[in-house]
Amino acid sequence: MQSIRNIAIIAHVDHGKTTLVDKILHTCNLFRDNEETGDLILDNNDLERERGITIVSKNVAVNYKGVKINIIDTPGHADFGGEVERVLKMADGVLLLVDAFEGPMPQTRFVTQKALSLGLKPILVINKVDKENCRPEEVHEAVFELFFNLEATEEQLDFQTIYGSSKQGWMSTDWRQPTTDLTPLLDLILEEIPPVPVKEGTLQMQITSLDYSSFVGRIAVGRVARGVIRENMPVSLVKKDGKIVKSRIKELYTFDGLGKLRVQEVKGGDICAVVGVEGFEIGDTIADFEKPEALPGIKIDEPTMNMLFTINNSPFFGKEGKYVTSRHLRDRLFKETEKNLALRVEESDSPDSLLVYGRGILHLSVLIETMRREGYELQVGQPQVIVKEIDGVKCEPVESLIVDVPAESAGKVIELVTQRKGEMKVMEPKGDLQHLEFEIPSRGIIGLRNAVLTATAGEAIMAHRFKSYEPLRGEIPQRLSGVLISMDKGSATAYRIDKLQDRGRFFVSPGDEVYEGMIIGENSRDNDMVVNITEGKQLTNFRTTSKDDAAKIAPAVKFSLEEALEYVQNDEYVEVTPHSMRLRKIVLKETDRKRKN
Repeated sequence: MQSIRNIAIIAHVDHGKTTLVDKILHTCNLFRDNEETGDLILDNNDLERERGITIVSKNVAVNYKGVKINIIDTPGHADFGGEVERVLKMADGVLLLVDAFEGPMPQTRFVTQKALSLGLKPILVINKVDKENCRPEEVHEAVFELFFNLEATEEQLDFQTIYGSSKQGWMSTDWRQPTTDLTPLLDLILEEIPPVPVKEGTLQMQITSLDYSSFVGRIAVGRVARGVIRENMPVSLVKKDGKIVKSRIKELYTFDGLGKLRVQEVKGGDICAVVGVEGFEIGDTIADFEKPEALPGIKIDEPTMNMLFTINNSPFFGKEGKYVTSRHLRDRLFKETEKNLALRVEESDSPDSLLVYGRGILHLSVLIETMRREGYELQVGQPQVIVKEIDGVKCEPVESLIVDVPAESAGKVIELVTQRKGEMKVMEPKGDLQHLEFEIPSRGIIGLRNAVLTATAGEAIMAHRFKSYEPLRGEIPQRLSGVLISMDKGSATAYRIDKLQDRGRFFVSPGDEVYEGMIIGENSRDNDMVVNITEGKQLTNFRTTSKDDAAKIAPAVKFSLEEALEYVQNDEYVEVTPHSMRLRKIVLKETDRKRKN
């Protein structure tokens, strides 16, 4: 039987996981010499390529010196922590990738803690040692300290370290002596990561992720914990609640390179994809037909934030989208919960809207962006954090926030964070930057990134992760300025925008269609103001000698989806359609808003 190693690659966002997997694939001669592959081969959906981040974890397999290595690439953002938590169950060891300058970051800590608690064997890869002002020795010390603080075992603390640059495609045991390829890393994996343990007993396989094919439907992916699984074999599916459903396996695939290979049987320890089992969920166990034994379920951290998703009922509804009814919206959201474990959907008091719970704004905005590309129209309300009652005290989620910023802007950042009830814990120099650590309520982080980037001229690097639930910290100031609201339906004119420019900054350009109650700009004062932006210039046949001055208009402010979600208040919606994104008041008519207040 061929020897197998299962490893997951974990790291903070942007430390080079997906690039490293690319280079491993090339080292193991997975492609012909003349084949065009491009970069970031595994980030294969449009959203991942545009944002340059991994959202969904993926499997590939390579053969090296006769050993099969299953590699799992995981996301680095804590918002997609649910992805990481479930796939670590398939691995026996982890490659912890750390940037040689930044060192271990908050999300590194989050995934490392999960990996160590599962008893996985770590290998430390210090990446990007070709960068200027890198500090590999200090980073090595910092990781050792991190492992110690996370209560790693003696064996885990005795980890091996390898240095290199995944972009340049080399790894070496000494960072001052570059090699030419990645073989030192692959050799280390074979030495250090334990071979798959062979357990005696009947079949057990936990489903840890799912794939979908338009031909055969849903495909279960997981690792065979013990026993052997064969094509056409009768099996039992053990659900989370203990219910047992009898089923039969139609087709079996193992991972081979970037694709799948159809096989007759898969032995314990390998990762495989199963076709033919109906009605499964992630965390269920495929077990023996006669004596089924379940594996312990997958525990996922609770969501910390929720948002109201509702149908688009603005005057412009149905102009761009294919799916606009509440039935479409409901079906799509409940379908998403099957594969997105950290997401929860609940009914609200109105039949047209649903409450969606997730890990953070990025987690929910990726879902909204995916839906709008599929042709859905919807509106979303302001993100709300989930408040729990613990021992009779109201508690809210608190996060650890790390900001690296040039020294001259540090004061502004500290002021912004403390206004939002953040407490400073650490302030120390790190290279030519100041390294600041805070504890701040999740409510305070909503809308903070924009303010910090504006105050530091875009030079701040921010990262945050959920820490724990703590007692409520009181009122947090929201948006400081009011908004400009359109009075009428029609097209925005350059003449009116020009005349109103000293009132604030605009989100629309001349010629954009607007409707009554739509938010078209930010007021320079703290109250909301209704303005007429659609009126043209009155033309008379009475000529004067003075010519018209040409209108000089500042360019409109354009929000990304996350920025828009952070900007809106609780009486406003973000309207999202396949081609446009608008901000609006929930109550469109001014008289109705006044009556409500």
